[in-house]
Amino acid sequence: MNKGKKLYEGKAKIIYEGPENGTGIQHFKDDATAFNNQKKATVEGKGVLNNRISEHILNNLNQIGIETHLIKRLNMREQLITLCEIFPVEFIVRNIATGSLTKRLGIADGTILKRPLVEFSYKNDDLGDPVVSKEHILEFGWIDSAETLDWIIDKCLRINDFMQGMFRGVGIKLVDFKLEFGRANVKRKILLADEISPDTCRLWDVSSEKKLDKDRFRKDLGNIIQAYQEVARRLGIIHEETNISEVKFGKPKVVNIKKK
Repeated sequence: MNKGKKLYEGKAKIIYEGPENGTGIQHFKDDATAFNNQKKATVEGKGVLNNRISEHILNNLNQIGIETHLIKRLNMREQLITLCEIFPVEFIVRNIATGSLTKRLGIADGTILKRPLVEFSYKNDDLGDPVVSKEHILEFGWIDSAETLDWIIDKCLRINDFMQGMFRGVGIKLVDFKLEFGRANVKRKILLADEISPDTCRLWDVSSEKKLDKDRFRKDLGNIIQAYQEVARRLGIIHEETNISEVKFGKPKVVNIKKK
């Protein structure tokens, strides 16, 4: 399928015009970033795995009535999607305290939360994606109404319920994850957008609490690709004997850390 002009390039993906009005082609890159783009590397094959894992999860969400921007996977690295105007808010759903939550509030790492916690951050790299409140979101018009915001929060919790069950069934704890939503450019309905993958989730093995997500890059734990492959295998996306011959899986390289 021929791509149109490039519409957007982010840290991990590129969006091109699609073949029909209101569609796009989402290309998954091998770039890995952390700490608001201060730490960077190329991890060969990461984009392929994120494409496959995100396709699997979004297809399942579509099937249970959570409408997403995914139309279909096109190849190893690309998906056909519905183009959306993305709300400038990230929705972070937390089941276990770790990462920035523990640093901000002094909570012990690994504390299991009594109920899922939904946090919001304003999508602005220059400001470091600050945590914001419902009142900020509505005051500054980042989402058009309280009703829309409550509707999205409800969808976040439904997605969390589904994903917790899905991952628990394959021996993985869903610690936390981020979601993005937007309005479809043509039909204007609200859709779940972006991706759901080990780049956007914290995933721990149930028994060992081994990290199977981007924290392996953030914390220099190594074996990033092996962890992502393990998630894909447990979900039944790829099998032990599968050899994804089109892609050479390598170690992270060209790491650049800017110190403040």
